[in-house]
Amino acid sequence: QAQLAESGGGLVQAGGSLNLSCAASIDIFSFDWVAWYRQFPGNQRDMVAEITGGGTPNYADSVKGRFTISRDNAKQLVYLQMNGLKPEDTAVYYCAGRYWSDFVWGQGTQVTVSP
Repeated sequence: QAQLAESGGGLVQAGGSLNLSCAASIDIFSFDWVAWYRQFPGNQRDMVAEITGGGTPNYADSVKGRFTISRDNAKQLVYLQMNGLKPEDTAVYYCAGRYWSDFVWGQGTQVTVSP
């Protein structure tokens, strides 16, 4: 069964950095794409960054130039390097991927950015 699990969230001051990790239970190439989403309280989940099976990254406008998504094929990991964090980046961050016809979600990790 395909599963994803996030780690690396926490509390950081504005301007700081965090590196989130998403671990896959299966070959990372089995996913058509893997993405990071975030959810603000009371809101839907919005895509932050995705990486396709071919390795092409895409970013939401709000994080371009600050966040970088990357993949470690050998370790079955997808990372989200977040630099220049702002208080408005505070949210629960989820890893997600499409495996065959299934949309797989991780359990989420909290990121809190203090002013």
